Amino acid sequence: MATLLISTLVNFIQIYLVLIFIRILLSWFQSASWAETVMSYLSPITDPYLNIFRSFIPPIGMLDVSSILAIIVLQLLESVLVQIPVGGF
Repeated sequence: MATLLISTLVNFIQIYLVLIFIRILLSWFQSASWAETVMSYLSPITDPYLNIFRSFIPPIGMLDVSSILAIIVLQLLESVLVQIPVGGF
């Protein structure tokens, strides 16, 4: 049971990381109408998490480095979850 929970959490984190990467890449193409459409779907999913880091790391010029920290934190959480020993037979 614990293995299933950990596996599910790791898969969720991996999917969320992909969504964040797509969100970051699309932010470079904000003038394209297709990017704006996709961003309108991704922003409500990814922005609440990214806003946590944006609140204490301001953008440097046009570069939002808070997203880098957000990704690092998710990757660290994923690696911790993978390292959790699961008792079993």
